[in-house]
Amino acid sequence: MLSTHIPDLAALELLLGVAREGSLNSVARKAGVSQQAVSARIRAMEAQTGVTLVHRTPRGSSLTVEGVMVAEWAARLLEVAAEMDAGITALRAGQRARLRVSASSTISELLLPGWLASFRAETPQGRHAPEIVLTYANSAMVITHVTEGIADIGFTEGPHEPAGLHGRTVGHDRLTVVVAPGHPWACARPVSAAELAGTPLVSRESGSGTRDTFAAALTAVLGPGAPQAPAALSLSTTAAIRSAALAGAAPAVISELAVADDLASGRLVAVQTPELDLRRTLRAVWDGATAPPSGAARDLIAHILTRRHQQRRSGPAH
Repeated sequence: MLSTHIPDLAALELLLGVAREGSLNSVARKAGVSQQAVSARIRAMEAQTGVTLVHRTPRGSSLTVEGVMVAEWAARLLEVAAEMDAGITALRAGQRARLRVSASSTISELLLPGWLASFRAETPQGRHAPEIVLTYANSAMVITHVTEGIADIGFTEGPHEPAGLHGRTVGHDRLTVVVAPGHPWACARPVSAAELAGTPLVSRESGSGTRDTFAAALTAVLGPGAPQAPAALSLSTTAAIRSAALAGAAPAVISELAVADDLASGRLVAVQTPELDLRRTLRAVWDGATAPPSGAARDLIAHILTRRHQQRRSGPAH
């Protein structure tokens, strides 16, 4: 461990300035401070080192023999510090140029492509759009990716804000139960929470925001510990659930965003589930400070929030 006699880099730069200029006043002028401030900093450095470094005369200032030795060491130290500064700048530029994103299925399939396209399109001229590396995962895995530093930011769609992470709401969504037109539930009658819980459904795998949101909605009505039938199919993507629903495999739990066209055309029918609150919040999440990570991550989240605000002003949108 270094002793307390080592001056800081800014003080050493002033000492080298005295060696070059031969005048405290000239050093102060170039540093943008008063001569009194430079003189006080030199005295403080001399007190810290225990060595007289500068010889002051009415005609100017010069380094003592000891000051010359310290200045030589300082020059080498400042050269290494400048290399380190340049290296850190390059690392920061690399982080800004590359963004690792982990996103749950609904967001990655239905929302992020549009967000990323407009984000790149709005990159100011003269700046390169960051390279974005996108990983598809369920919400539980997204949280793991962010917590372990595999992803810079994540997007989740679970019923609760992830513990230990900071986040920002970037949208809202609603789940719906859908069936093929020939299914008995395609009639206008409502289906109860108990009937839903007792029916094998097509849904996402365990750990997904879709599955967790639906299970939480059933629990809110039926109470903790109420039995729920095993899934008819557990699938890892929203697209796969949609395909299974279109094939008539079983009733399916899916985002309204994913089947809006199918519902409009009649290829699928939305089941009435008046007892269940199937709304959910879409979140951007990150680890560390309260604010999003600086650089491309913060820029992307700001862009998404701006789009959301513009959509609210122009009309209803998710």
